[in-house]
Amino acid sequence: MRRRKDNTIIIGIDHGYGNMKTANCCFPTGIIAYDSEPLFTKNLLVFENKYYLIGEGHKEFLGNKVLDQDYYILTLAAIAEELSTAEITKTDVFIAAGLPLTWTAGGKEAFIAYLTKNPEVEFRYKGRDYHIRIVGASVYPQGFAAIAPAISKMNGVNLICDIGNGTMNLLYIVNGQPQANRMFTEKYGTYQCTLMVREQFLQKTQREIPDAIIEQVIRTGEAEVAPSDLKLIKSIIRSYTDGIFRRLRDHGYDENTMRLIVTGGGGCLIDHFAPATKALRKAGRIVRQADICAAAKGYELMADSVK
Repeated sequence: MRRRKDNTIIIGIDHGYGNMKTANCCFPTGIIAYDSEPLFTKNLLVFENKYYLIGEGHKEFLGNKVLDQDYYILTLAAIAEELSTAEITKTDVFIAAGLPLTWTAGGKEAFIAYLTKNPEVEFRYKGRDYHIRIVGASVYPQGFAAIAPAISKMNGVNLICDIGNGTMNLLYIVNGQPQANRMFTEKYGTYQCTLMVREQFLQKTQREIPDAIIEQVIRTGEAEVAPSDLKLIKSIIRSYTDGIFRRLRDHGYDENTMRLIVTGGGGCLIDHFAPATKALRKAGRIVRQADICAAAKGYELMADSVK
């Protein structure tokens, strides 16, 4: 959260398929709508006489985030979460957001219109009333934003690999210069990994495994399940992670001549399921940006640099 001279607050929001992130907050990208107040109200947002439980359920993958109201409501929740860190409930807000690298140019204007469709917004979240004036928005490329503060120091050939829940975004940076003709978006994130584990586990055991367990193994490499089940889950995830490097090589990655910089929450796949990269990581040839809020912070930095 950054404050401009006119007291407008810039709030960077990373609209992930798995988590919504701001500079200081993170919560699951889940939302359930109700026509009347639900029984449990811990993360309740009330807007235009409708009730929304934030962080509940699982938001399906949508290539176009403006097709329904969900990401707008999640945006309001993200604004409130960030403002609550400074005990602010009434202010002018400029939204700094992002889209997958190769989708930014085509979807930028539509996403800005979506985020700013209500110039003044009143809603209630977690028992607090908010009165927000949305004074504008900007949209930047995902992946690039996460490393924006350090880009001038990136000598040689660097490949940014931003692994999210729904997509993997790749961008080449050569001697500090982004290569606009060498950026790619693949539908190959952690959610697709979860689907692969779910399907193959069922095929091989005739049992279903909860997504929460799969996600825990992806994040940490461990889970409190039978050793045989954990071994199978890890084997499938390792195979999926091998697919990440196949796609990197398809797009020109060469571990001998390039530095790979991994950002996004899906970077935990590299941490736990790519043992062959250990030497490269030790040598600094693979660098992990572990801050899950890095993109949101980068959006704010870029929006603040535009006067």
